[in-house]
Order: sequence, then structure tokens, then C-alpha cells
Amino acid sequence: MADRFFPNEMPDFVPETPAEEQSTFERSGDSLTKLLSLPFNTVADALKRAAIEAKQTVVKETWGRSGRRILDYTVYTGALGTAYLLFKAYQITNNKDDLYLCSEIIKACDTVSRDSRQVTFICGRGGVYALGAVVAKHSGDVGLCDQYLTKFKEINLPKDLPNELLYGRAGFLWACSFLNKNIGRDAISSNRTRLVVDEIISSGRRLANKGRCPLMYEWHGKKYWGAAHGLAGIMHVLMDMELKPEEVEDVKGTLHFMIRNRFPSGNYPSSHGSESDRLVHWCHGASGVALTLVKAAEVFRDEEFLKAAIDAGEVVWNRGLLKRVGLCHGISGNTYVFLALYRLTGKVEFLYRAKAFACFLHDKSQRLISEGVMHGGDRPFSLFEGIGGMAYVFLDMSEPSEARFPGYEL
Repeated sequence: MADRFFPNEMPDFVPETPAEEQSTFERSGDSLTKLLSLPFNTVADALKRAAIEAKQTVVKETWGRSGRRILDYTVYTGALGTAYLLFKAYQITNNKDDLYLCSEIIKACDTVSRDSRQVTFICGRGGVYALGAVVAKHSGDVGLCDQYLTKFKEINLPKDLPNELLYGRAGFLWACSFLNKNIGRDAISSNRTRLVVDEIISSGRRLANKGRCPLMYEWHGKKYWGAAHGLAGIMHVLMDMELKPEEVEDVKGTLHFMIRNRFPSGNYPSSHGSESDRLVHWCHGASGVALTLVKAAEVFRDEEFLKAAIDAGEVVWNRGLLKRVGLCHGISGNTYVFLALYRLTGKVEFLYRAKAFACFLHDKSQRLISEGVMHGGDRPFSLFEGIGGMAYVFLDMSEPSEARFPGYEL
């Protein structure tokens, strides 16, 4: 199990030393401790510079070297993830060149994705149209924004669609919520989303079959619990929907069931009935569940959800320095747990932990990857597997109270 993560030897807390008392950002000696002792704003500025440099590398490798030809258009591992990173960079730096290039990449993704059967935000056409509409709005192109909205509204969901986030109904609903938040509350009508919610709820109740967990879902024959394919991701999306009272109770009951049936370590099974306490990822395990529990604490004002979110955060602090860099199953994704807990509680200890994970990446990832000790991702420049995700979280550290896990938190 320990071969999946680095032992977290960072102090539980390091008091900040004023920048003028620090001699340099030297990468010699105990450079990580030096980073941890710097004021947060000083570290955030350094991370932003590193993010901009990484963004340029990502653009070069995913857009420039390919001659602007797109094989993978998705947010997860493809060109749309590069566009999403550029949009984040624009939001942080107000560099219009990033917004322009973002729009160009989305247009190319639109062309490539037209025959795709995938409809979700992270892995489908829903992401192309949703991000396209929002970027067009920021660019002041009302006509293009309307075109993308129209294309989104014309998406027909296959009857055999699963319910999970990456490829299923929840992933389509997330795109709807993304549009309603960034375009306007009525961009996608509640009538449209209600039909999808009905399918998800009825499917979950049917598989649960009056069991101890009110809702249950399968993907490829497994009853997953995590954010990418299972309960955590589906519950997370449902909490942004207009639910009937009994549906609210089903969501709360499902989360309570998960909390009661977590491992003694505080981690969560990857799937129902699994006894393997190994994964502490966004996609499977405590990391993704923690983000959902933060959402539940915000929505339901339930102390059990707050405590469980903090408990899950402890698991991530102890076992979340993964030997991978990305958002889905790497340190970048796990950093968002502490940013979410900071947003929820306002406690500086969680901001420190986010800073610590980000500093670990900034200080060590390049060397560890080059030495073969850390995995740079099967798609090393992508948003969800590679340094694209690291650049994204580095940018988010500039405004930690506004930080959101891309494609998951709104």
C-alpha cells in the first residue's frame, strides 16, 4: 500500500517567516521547509509563475507539436483540458491571448467531437459546448455563445447511458449546472434536468432494492463509491439539482451509509463490498468522497458531514502524497481537499495543508519524475493525468477561497 504514496514527513504546521527575512527560494538544502515557511502570498506568486511556465509547455505539447490536429478532444486527457487550463489562466492573469487561444482550441474540439456519442462534461461533447458557451460569453461573442448553447440543448442522451460522472447522466447534469452558474440560471431549463434526475433516482432506487443504502449504482459491473464512477460523484451532482424532499433524504441517507461503512482507517472502499484499503485518489477513495462531504456540509448544514469531511481530509494528509502528479489520481487532485476544507471552515490549518501539497509538487515533482520515482501520467501534459492539472491547482492557489476542482466543484 505504501508504494502508492510518499510518506508525509512535512510538519503539521510551519509558522510563516516574513519574506524579507528569507534569503532566497534556493532549491538546495531543505528547500521544501523554506517554501513552507514563506508567507502564503509569496508562495502563491511563485506557484503562479510556475503555472504559467507549465501552461506554455502544455500548450506546446498538446496543441503546437500536433500541428493543431486533435485526436483526443476531452477535458480528461485531451485538448479541451488544455482549453480549460487556458481559461483558468485568463481568469487569474487577464491575459486575453489565453482566452483567444482557448476559444480556438474549443472550435477545433467542436469539429472533432461532432460524431462522438459521449455527452458528459469531462469526457464528452457536453464539455465542448458548455465550456465553449462560457468562453464565448467572456469573449463578448453573443452569437457564438448562443450557437454552443443550442448545440448543447440538442444533445440526446442514449437510453443505455450509465449514471456516473465521467461518461454518464451525472456528467451531463454537471455540464448543465456549469452552464447555469456561468451563463444564467435558466440557460438549461429545470424541465430538462428534471428528466435526467428522475432517471438517476429511479435507477439508484431500483438497484438498491430497499437495501440499507437508499441509492446504488453500477458501472461495468461494479458498485463504485468514488467520484469518477460511483456514489460520491453522483451524490455531488444531485446536490446541485432541485430535489423533492424524499430525494433529498435518499441523498443524505446514501452519504450517511458511506460514512458508517468506511474503513477503520477513515478511507472509503473503491466499490461496494471491497475490503481493499489502498486508494486515496479523487477517482476512488477518501479524496473524492471528502469533496462530496464538504458539499453536503454546505448544503445540508449537517455536523456529521462536516466531521466526516475533516476525517477524510486526515486520510488525505497522511496518505495523499501520491506518486503521481495529476488531478484524477495524483497530488494535484488531493490538494483540492484542503482547499475545500479551508473554504468550508476558514481554518488556516487547511490552507497550510493545501500550501504544503502544492509546495511538495513545486519543489520535488520534476526531479522525482525524471528519476522515475514519480509517475508523470500516461498523458503527461493532460489536465486530469499530467502537469496540466498541476498548473491548474497552482493557479487556483492565487485565490484559495475561490478554488474549485475543475469539472467537479462549481
